Amino acid sequence: MPRLPAHAHETFRRYLDAMTAHAQAAADAADLHPTDWAALSVLNLAGRLTSGELAERTGLTTGATTRLIDRLERAGHVRRVADPADRRRVVVEPLPGLDAGAIVEPARRHLGEVFAGYRPDQLEVLFDYFGRAADALAAATREVRAETARRRG
Repeated sequence: MPRLPAHAHETFRRYLDAMTAHAQAAADAADLHPTDWAALSVLNLAGRLTSGELAERTGLTTGATTRLIDRLERAGHVRRVADPADRRRVVVEPLPGLDAGAIVEPARRHLGEVFAGYRPDQLEVLFDYFGRAADALAAATREVRAETARRRG
């Protein structure tokens, strides 16, 4: 591991804590539980997923995912449709209606101000980092979940 500044750990923790607090605030603004907000984000990025795929991406059990989909469907945020590739399967797709853009606009604006202080080549590095960090955190999440499942036996 490269030598990091002495304050790197604390800075990264502050960043993660701020992301968590923002996700909570956004979920509150949407009248959703943070888990539902996160799942809706996953669905909006993917376009459509089976309940099993959604469970895998959110880390929820299949039962919890079914209840989550039920809540989102009742609230008018998603719908269940037959999978065009296999009509025996059902996929979940997000519906328009929730103005998530308005909810996250303050973050976009404030982060835009931060990004404005960087040159284009620096922004390329930052966004390369975001992509790689997302993959690294997903891998770390899988490891933590596997270890937790192993311990719980």
